[in-house]
Amino acid sequence: MKKIFLLVVVMSVCISSYSQEKKTDSLKTTNWESSYNKALKKVKEERKPMLIYFKGSDWCGPCKKLDKELFSTEKFKKLSEKNFILYEADIPFNEDLVENEKLGINKKLAKKYKVSSYPTILFINHKQKIIAYKKGLLLTEYYYPFFESVINKKRG
Repeated sequence: MKKIFLLVVVMSVCISSYSQEKKTDSLKTTNWESSYNKALKKVKEERKPMLIYFKGSDWCGPCKKLDKELFSTEKFKKLSEKNFILYEADIPFNEDLVENEKLGINKKLAKKYKVSSYPTILFINHKQKIIAYKKGLLLTEYYYPFFESVINKKRG
């Protein structure tokens, strides 16, 4: 009887973990551009700043937390759709997680912008010049004043 109970508990935990993962994936912001060149083209056309999110999807704990607590929220989706072009520059240890061409671009961007710690959020303008950046993990609510400062720079 104890073995059956233990088995049920283990299965419940596994199912719960799986469904939470899927839920987080489904909350993922849908407006991340698939390529840097497409994102840059939109930045030029729409005159919005590009938010480049440097992350290590398979090794960076703070990045995973930021994905879940900031980038997967409805509040961020609404703010970003109106004000930013989004590009995710993932540089995982398991390089098979990102297609070769995109991984190469992500590494070049990290080198160009001297990104050495993860997560890093960088804003650039249509000339690919840095407008603002944040390194490391902050409390979620601290990102919104940062985002607002970028929006206000764009207006000014």
